Amino acid sequence: MTKLFSLKGKIQNYAWGGTQFISHLLGEEPTTQKCAEYWLGAHANAPSVLKTNDGEQNLNSFLDSDLTAKLGADIANKFGRLPFLFKVLDVHDMLSIQVHPTKIEAEKGFKKENELGIPLTAANRNYKDDNHKPEIMVALSEFWLLHGFLPKANLTGILKNTPEFTSLLPIFETAGYYGLYKTVMEQSVEESNHMLQPLVDRILPLYKAGKLDKSSPDYWAAKAVDSAEDTSVLDKGIYSIYFFNIVKANKGEAVFQDAGIPHAYLEGQNMELMANSDNVLRGGLTPKHIDVPELLKHVAFEATHPNIMQGELQADGLERIYKSPAPDFELSQIILNNSDIYNSKSKTAQILIVVDGGAKVSEGDTVITVKKGESVILLANSSYQITSPASAVLYKATAP
Repeated sequence: MTKLFSLKGKIQNYAWGGTQFISHLLGEEPTTQKCAEYWLGAHANAPSVLKTNDGEQNLNSFLDSDLTAKLGADIANKFGRLPFLFKVLDVHDMLSIQVHPTKIEAEKGFKKENELGIPLTAANRNYKDDNHKPEIMVALSEFWLLHGFLPKANLTGILKNTPEFTSLLPIFETAGYYGLYKTVMEQSVEESNHMLQPLVDRILPLYKAGKLDKSSPDYWAAKAVDSAEDTSVLDKGIYSIYFFNIVKANKGEAVFQDAGIPHAYLEGQNMELMANSDNVLRGGLTPKHIDVPELLKHVAFEATHPNIMQGELQADGLERIYKSPAPDFELSQIILNNSDIYNSKSKTAQILIVVDGGAKVSEGDTVITVKKGESVILLANSSYQITSPASAVLYKATAP
């Protein structure tokens, strides 16, 4: 049985995306259309397409025809599907502040909304499926994100030193993270506008004059307002910009987002690998549905100390694995020069994408040459090797 196939993903044209990066990666001519994400996987909303001897097939239907053989018995029995979704992201404008539920809570929420008869496509739907959505990202450029609540001393300092927020300090001191966040998220539009407008009036001129640094929450709060279509109602996500860690990941560095950690991507390009889910509970910087009571149930109201991962270089000196506690996926980077030979055996399906240079992937009698932006999938129990005529940088998605 052939175990190596060319794979082509699907572009997602979300409003926050850029217009250049993904087009250049894929070797396509950029247009004015926003290209936010490039999906590689078997998600029903945008399944990748693989080339077989019988023509092109959607990856989800191809795998479903014989899950055990194609994913391996362990993964097929445990997940019943390809357990991960692999993406390239180009973040031009900020994504919504969001949190993902645990597996148990996702199952409960999905079942409840089904029983209530809320259509899967409804704007007020919180749970699109019954799965959790841990995710890991590796920066392809300088990358900025919000990631969890600031440690107590840092957040206390922010509230003390931001004149518009000093009235929130006693709330934080007596009611902690939960009380502080609940207070601002439950404010009426009039209350939040009253508190945020003086802040915006103070920082927006500084932003427009180029006087704010990206490490400052003032920069991102001003950018959020400057890029908003409607500034008559100030987005409550501005509070989170001040309450959360602002993290900078350099090229090749990784950050893992587990259930409960509130976060938002701010700017840059990355490779993202996640569980095969679309469950997102939003907390601001978005025109989409925000269910505050449901959001408050799932946020981890505790200090987060960001862990920026360098990855673990393997014994071959070629592969760097970014370990995470998620059972659904494992992400790694492979860097090859022209004398290198990368050898591997796959327990389950693996997806590889070339982000720089070119490579040759060989499995049995099948050989596929891949250049920048091209991808392949290897099925379970493959023994394969990768070489490069000059140099190559690849990212690999699989399940541990």
